[in-house]
Amino acid sequence: MNILFIGDIVGSPGRKAVKEILPRLKESRGIDFVIANTENASGGSGVTPKTIAELLSCGIDVLTGGDHIFRRKESLEAFNMERRLLRPANFPKGAPGAGMGIFDAGGGKKVAVINIAGRVFMPALDCPFAAARELVAAASKETNMIVVDIHAEATSEKIAMGYFLDGMASAVVGTHTHVQTADETILPKGEAYISDAGMCGPFDSVLGRRVEDVLERFLTAMPVHLNVAEGNIQLHGVLIDIDENTGKARSIKRVQEKL
Repeated sequence: MNILFIGDIVGSPGRKAVKEILPRLKESRGIDFVIANTENASGGSGVTPKTIAELLSCGIDVLTGGDHIFRRKESLEAFNMERRLLRPANFPKGAPGAGMGIFDAGGGKKVAVINIAGRVFMPALDCPFAAARELVAAASKETNMIVVDIHAEATSEKIAMGYFLDGMASAVVGTHTHVQTADETILPKGEAYISDAGMCGPFDSVLGRRVEDVLERFLTAMPVHLNVAEGNIQLHGVLIDIDENTGKARSIKRVQEKL
């Protein structure tokens, strides 16, 4: 099973990259299933029903979230309408949506996708490790192919989650920091891991935002609006090959495609 995980989609440039790059990537790489982090897809922060529908129509199978997923009031409507949209499972009880789903991958195969948010330098949520352990155990009753998006700031927390779930999950992929790391590996018990899948959007920027705006905020300490940048649009992510019989990863490779 070849699974493509796309890093954080940022604004309209990120959506454009998905629309134009993903179809050819699926064909050339033999991709069976696509997951993408979408918490920044609408104007650089949050989601709306319109942007969710647009991304799903491009061939993405599951959309994950993060700390900004509820930034827009329209996101509540999006969660009511679409089960393929996930939010971090360790949000407090009663939050809209779900943090895990089990999805049809064709040919009778199923892929479980779990969304978890970290707590180091992030908003205070429930314990990500406890939530991940509980959901992986539940998912394993239906499928052995389990992919976890750990949306977190601290590399240490992401790596710890990778080792914590090694032998239970097929892959643990980090998101949130928008810079693709070069530490992709297969952990000792067969789990694919990378600290950050990167970003899908404008790379002539500071994490997808206009350089001038970010510099002004740093230099003045004023609440400057950070507009989404436009130049050098790319799609970054990872391609993970999972053994359908064992649920263990055979390989993980970084993906970097220009528009």
